Amino acid sequence: MKKSSHMLAGCIAAVAAATMLAACVSNPAQPEKNAAADISGPVFYPPLPNSPRIQYLTTIASERDLAVRKDSFADFIVGEEKEAQRLTQPYGIAMYKGKLYVADTGAGGLAIFDLAQQRFSFMTGSGAGRIKRPINIRIDADGTRYVTDTGRDQVLVYDRDDRFIKAFGVEGQFRPVDLAIAGDRLYVADIVHHQIQVLEKSTGRLLFKFGKPGSGEGELFHPTNVALGPDGDIYVVETSNFRVQRFTPEGNPVRTYGAVGSIPGSFARPKGIAMDKAGRLLIGDAAFQNVQIFDNSGKLLLYFGQTDGRSDGLNLPAGVTVDYDNIAAFRRFADLKFDIDYLILVASQFGPNKVDIFGFGKMKDMDYSEGKPASKPAS
Repeated sequence: MKKSSHMLAGCIAAVAAATMLAACVSNPAQPEKNAAADISGPVFYPPLPNSPRIQYLTTIASERDLAVRKDSFADFIVGEEKEAQRLTQPYGIAMYKGKLYVADTGAGGLAIFDLAQQRFSFMTGSGAGRIKRPINIRIDADGTRYVTDTGRDQVLVYDRDDRFIKAFGVEGQFRPVDLAIAGDRLYVADIVHHQIQVLEKSTGRLLFKFGKPGSGEGELFHPTNVALGPDGDIYVVETSNFRVQRFTPEGNPVRTYGAVGSIPGSFARPKGIAMDKAGRLLIGDAAFQNVQIFDNSGKLLLYFGQTDGRSDGLNLPAGVTVDYDNIAAFRRFADLKFDIDYLILVASQFGPNKVDIFGFGKMKDMDYSEGKPASKPAS
């Protein structure tokens, strides 16, 4: 990155809470296309002959990406006479039992790609369950969907059949942008009051809050995304503090990760966060146009997805999620020698690539000795 950390800090500090989830600068319009069709060979991070850990698999940007052709992953045809529905400005993403759910902030609803049934649908809800400006979606083990909606300033709850159940949040309570599901609790990131509100999952009753405006230990400044770690702790991305802060389930600060900067391992505009079963942190940065992976001690392991004119580049990445259950749906895109441990899904708010799918794993018969330095993205 050529920009100084001061310039990057100034860009973010100037963004108010109401527009914190958007870019600091405008981006030129780019033509819609299927990115996977433009790649002539496998894209790995780090590139061969290094031992790769990540392979770019494919991109989903519209219902036409489910159409039958050599580079597609589903088997139903979208009629040529019908204009394909496209993702507009995706942020949060989730997968559940063969379905990809995308919170499309720009379109005001949830785009649902059913990989098993090979169907596309768009959910806006109705009446009391009407969606206005969805930012994130989280899905519980029983299929219950929780949508953070900044147009309503509420958390909207739907059952596994997408039927509206209830809404959490009274007027003035919060502006929810993300949440983490932990047992019988919901940890809701409130970007306006710079705190995490902990709700009872079944009723929405407020149990307690933690965090207050500031940059000290335990303080928060524009928390935008939150993740539950395998250790049970809560990891919060603070976009305007350029860091990730870790808390116990009761809201006690444990440690921080990262700081403002322009070099790998630092942050400029962090947003999305996901954690794998090994406790690694995957953190998207909308200014660096990449996702950085750290171990739980804060050591940078790898970063990938920087924009370089290739179709696999990220463009203002926002939501990041990992998925262990739907690898089979994307296995056909992977190199035959690359074993996938889990999927990484990244939503970009601009550009032709709306939801990029990557595989995290190892290439057979290659050396993955510990202690190697963090690897650069493919060139």
